[in-house]
Amino acid sequence: MSSRMAKPLFLAAVALAMAMAGAADAHPLAPTLLELIQRDSSTVFDVLWKTSILRVPGSDLRPILPQRCANLDRVVAREQANSLIRRWSIDCGRRGLGSSAIGFSGLGPAKIDGLVRIQLANGQILRRVVRAAEPTWTIPQAEDTGEVSVDYLRLGFDQILTGLDHLLFVLGLLLLVEGTHTLVKTITAFTIGHSVTLSLAALGLLSFPTRPIQLAIALSVFLLAAELARRSQAEPSIMRRWPWGFALGFGLLHGLGFAGALADVGLPHREIPVALLSFNAGIEIGELTVVSTVLAVGRLLLPAASSLPRWAKMVPLYAMGSLAAFWCFQRLAAVVAA
Repeated sequence: MSSRMAKPLFLAAVALAMAMAGAADAHPLAPTLLELIQRDSSTVFDVLWKTSILRVPGSDLRPILPQRCANLDRVVAREQANSLIRRWSIDCGRRGLGSSAIGFSGLGPAKIDGLVRIQLANGQILRRVVRAAEPTWTIPQAEDTGEVSVDYLRLGFDQILTGLDHLLFVLGLLLLVEGTHTLVKTITAFTIGHSVTLSLAALGLLSFPTRPIQLAIALSVFLLAAELARRSQAEPSIMRRWPWGFALGFGLLHGLGFAGALADVGLPHREIPVALLSFNAGIEIGELTVVSTVLAVGRLLLPAASSLPRWAKMVPLYAMGSLAAFWCFQRLAAVVAA
């Protein structure tokens, strides 16, 4: 990338990222999960409702179950890592769950999606992602592979576009490199890195605690901001000489962050390859959307940005670094408190 394009690209990148940042917390809230497991061909279902311990103030998220389904016992709540899990049992009578509407109320104010998963006694698993525009799902007779693919594709797309820490890292990579070839190589390395760890973690072959990973992701954004803010030196830093290696290493780290969100949703037992590939594809589509948008807007801003003073370029860089530093302290406090 030429130095001539650096200023407008940076302004476009930061403007896009800040416009998408609805709050100081960079990590998007995990989808809520409602799971019903049928007991031995009976009308009784064991219910699990999983939500993030973080929530939007004032939101009132609740599961929607058929009115005919009566609670058999009290709700037992337990906190686990970054989630709150509630368990209880229901009896839905002779009709069971057939043609019933299940989902969530309050998805809009909570700013999250929901996943409904039903495991029948015959081994069949039904699932559906519901959203604020369509918060309930009428139970079908079978799960559709196409619906699984679309649902997980959208989940992956939303994950990258609503995660400001991931977004700022990708946008920072645009400024770190020079030349189209190096840019493609660097973005590809980041993609390979997070795809590898996401897949391994999602398949249960790799496991790391969530809170330290989120802290390390914030640190990666801070280090990148610090590098971008440095004055040009005769001898380029290691990060600038081998940006693809830097992107690959931290891509492995960011992949574990993506895996944490996917773990909250889970993978369908009979459609694991489809769901995993679709989630990965959604992330890649989101990244390409951001990169192409920033490059296009940067070129439009080129004439106006050519006369900007140096401080105009440094203010957004320090804003990026300050935000990353805030996340580091915030997430360090969460690690210590755990």
